Amino acid sequence: MSSEGIEEKIGLETSGEKEEIIQKNGEGSNAKPVELVEHKHVEVADDIPPELEALLHTDPSHGLTTAEAQKRLEDFGRNELAEVKSNPILKFLSYFTGAIAYLIELSCVFAAIVQHWLDFGIILALLFVNAFIGFIEEARAESALDALKQTLALKAKVWRDGHFVEVDTAELVPGDIIGLRLGDIIPADARLLGISVTGGETEGALSIDQSALTGESLPVEKKKGDTVYSSSIVKQGQMLAVVTKTGSNTFIGRAANLISITVEQGHFQKIVNAIGNFLILITVVLVSIIFIYQMVYFRNDPVKGNVFEVLGHVLVLTIAAIPVGLPTVLSVTMAVGAKQLAAKKVIVKRLTAVEEMASVSVLCSDKTGTLTLNELTFDEPYLCPGYTKADILLYSYLSAEPGANDPIEFAVRTAAENELDILKNRPNSHEVPGYKVTAFIPFNPATKMTNATVANLNNNEVFKVAKGAPQVIIRLVGGDDDAVRAVNSLAVRGLRALGVARTFPDDPETYKLVGMISLLDPPRPDSAETIRLCNHYGVEVKMITGDQLIIAKEVAHRLGMNRVILDANHLVDPNKSEEEVTQHCERADGFAQVIPEHKYRVVELLQKRGLLVGMTGDGVNDAPALKKANVGIAVHGCTDAARSAADIVLLAPGLSTIVDGIMTSRAIFQRMRSYALYRITSTVHFLMFFFCITLIENWQMSAILLILIALLNDAATLVIAVDNAKISPRPDKWRLGQLIFLSLVLGTLLTGVSFAHFYIARYVFNIGIDDQRLETIMYLHISSAPHFVIFSTRLSGYFWENLPSPIFFIAVLGTQVFAMFISIYGVLTAPIGWAWGVSIIVVSLLFFFVLDFVKVAVFKYWSFELTAKLWPTPKRKNKLRDRKLDRIYQERVTQSIAKVRNVVLITKVILAFQHSQKSKKRTIQ
Repeated sequence: MSSEGIEEKIGLETSGEKEEIIQKNGEGSNAKPVELVEHKHVEVADDIPPELEALLHTDPSHGLTTAEAQKRLEDFGRNELAEVKSNPILKFLSYFTGAIAYLIELSCVFAAIVQHWLDFGIILALLFVNAFIGFIEEARAESALDALKQTLALKAKVWRDGHFVEVDTAELVPGDIIGLRLGDIIPADARLLGISVTGGETEGALSIDQSALTGESLPVEKKKGDTVYSSSIVKQGQMLAVVTKTGSNTFIGRAANLISITVEQGHFQKIVNAIGNFLILITVVLVSIIFIYQMVYFRNDPVKGNVFEVLGHVLVLTIAAIPVGLPTVLSVTMAVGAKQLAAKKVIVKRLTAVEEMASVSVLCSDKTGTLTLNELTFDEPYLCPGYTKADILLYSYLSAEPGANDPIEFAVRTAAENELDILKNRPNSHEVPGYKVTAFIPFNPATKMTNATVANLNNNEVFKVAKGAPQVIIRLVGGDDDAVRAVNSLAVRGLRALGVARTFPDDPETYKLVGMISLLDPPRPDSAETIRLCNHYGVEVKMITGDQLIIAKEVAHRLGMNRVILDANHLVDPNKSEEEVTQHCERADGFAQVIPEHKYRVVELLQKRGLLVGMTGDGVNDAPALKKANVGIAVHGCTDAARSAADIVLLAPGLSTIVDGIMTSRAIFQRMRSYALYRITSTVHFLMFFFCITLIENWQMSAILLILIALLNDAATLVIAVDNAKISPRPDKWRLGQLIFLSLVLGTLLTGVSFAHFYIARYVFNIGIDDQRLETIMYLHISSAPHFVIFSTRLSGYFWENLPSPIFFIAVLGTQVFAMFISIYGVLTAPIGWAWGVSIIVVSLLFFFVLDFVKVAVFKYWSFELTAKLWPTPKRKNKLRDRKLDRIYQERVTQSIAKVRNVVLITKVILAFQHSQKSKKRTIQ
């Protein structure tokens, strides 16, 4: 759909609601009789193949025979989810894979061949340290399927061979006749038969809680012919049903299948491999040239030209050049970050999720139980003239069934107990001070209301209170157009309404309307602020819910989100191309009436667009999308299935800790990017200098000094995990092109200053090429100059804008002071004295200032637009064009929404004024 089409839809949806309200309230000049409009529940369709349908016509009074059940068990398999266990040994060995790991392992083999056992031990230790950090921090049971399995019922009542018996749910087969009663966990997908468990016909319905499966906040009424889903719970009623699907073919089974196929390589691993591939490429190419050059140059020297001698020298150069510590430093940085998040009740199950959370630009959130409380609560009621909120709460409480296991009754009783003074601090919680319920008729599916006869103990007057479905109560009081309009207005907003009426002592059979209760699963107290902060930090929040469209829009409105919530049909519309559907996903504020496959598809389409997607959820229906997302976040109170599929688990209620997670992860990301930039720069400088100096002067540094440079510098940078970091206001990106380009620029400048040191020492101070002091001078310079660059790479601005932490500063400076003393006093090498030692350190520090200004200039002028102009590939041109169009579209949509909101606000004011005038007239009459 074009941007104009989306824009038009926004206007039509909102204005359509406004027009609907006006029409239903009958405020036009030609007002028609007001009718109650009942909201139609949209049910997920469940297709039954013809060959399966033929097996479902079992005699309800007899059931399947044992032989037939056994045959179908062999055909369809057990009613359970297949489990796939990962081998812990193979999992541990997987940490030895990847571009950098392969190069390190190859170096380890070469070290053993040439018998450099010290190098061999160091390399092997680094490999295992990195693997153990990753394995220990990420050690988690692959139990997503196990958790889904635990949500299934264990036993079921079923008709077999004419007897109503109890069997294991795993033995259920399509065609089985099962009994469903209050409190039962439904063991398989089944179709209701409209027959009671005792065998008689029933006109009633089952009230089913399927919130953990579909995300619907309200219990759903299921009648004869409707499908009930495995793992949902019977809240009210009893009925026989025929099993339609079992095991992996059920609604919950399809969710399990989606989880099992989600095994993609993580974003962080892709980045590390990309950096590794670049460094390996330049290392292998340059080192190979050096190897060939030295084999040719020393071909007549039996000692220096020996293949093992040359290979040993090249090996040392390779070990010093390749970032053997890169995986370890990054793993330690993420592990420290995970510990910081744990202190804020954010548990990280997959270590690399710490880095990926910093780059998340879209957060898809489930509604029920995540953005909302997943419990019905009392909202603002509609009141007839002469009644207050306290009145309708009191009458609702008097007509509520004590101890009923019903969410609506529970919501009514809770609201009354919290807000009415007479119900607080009662000596007997089963009594209402001043009132006595003398007779009570509980809720009946046929009458759709409860009825209580109440005695007022203060004046001994007796009256009746009725509470029930709006249409029933309105009919009971003889009709009320204003009440009908109020119910219609609530229905448009997705609120559930209940009517309350009472009689008076002088006319005990005539009911008068008190008002309409409105009920809603409300947003969590911190949800709106969390969404606002996420938007502030550049993370767009989209609501993805299985609940009804009108309910989703109402919750979005209360959370301060835009109301462009589309139904799930937009995701599977055969008349729309993949590109159009993807645009819907990008531009919509959310989707409603979705099933697990839809949530999974939303995440998948956004990822194909190049976006890093976070997903929050708490139910079984969220598990596949949690697994598919770059960062899956299971909220407090989630199901085991959601917890197992997620990468991050929130232990505190609400979503506010997500903002803490974003802030912490961005700080960690900055540290990791800082180290990566430093390490690539250091490698580029190291290889460029030694490549050139070997070819030009055939000069080499001793192996011990090369290894010392690598060990000291990488050991010091481990403390970058606790360094201060400047948090980005927008989602972080690696921008590898920018990172590598800047590394090449800084590495080239460092190579230039290295040559300056070499030739000044040689020709100005007359230090010969075979003089060991030249080796010491170059050791100290190559150790310090690139190392101080890490003070600059810490942030994109000037280094003084965010000073390093004391621990980090002392660690980096301490290693170079140590290197300076080694050089001054000649430990492991020739001494060069204080003058040379201090001068080299001072020059390295001063040159770091120069490099800092170069870095700021590169960051300032580098942009995607510049890249697209300098290297105008078709992909970059299209991406640049799309960005400009999206910017224009966002501006136009924002303006359109503002206009529509103003119109709706004015309309509501007019309607409220008209209602007020009518109420005044009625009071006077």
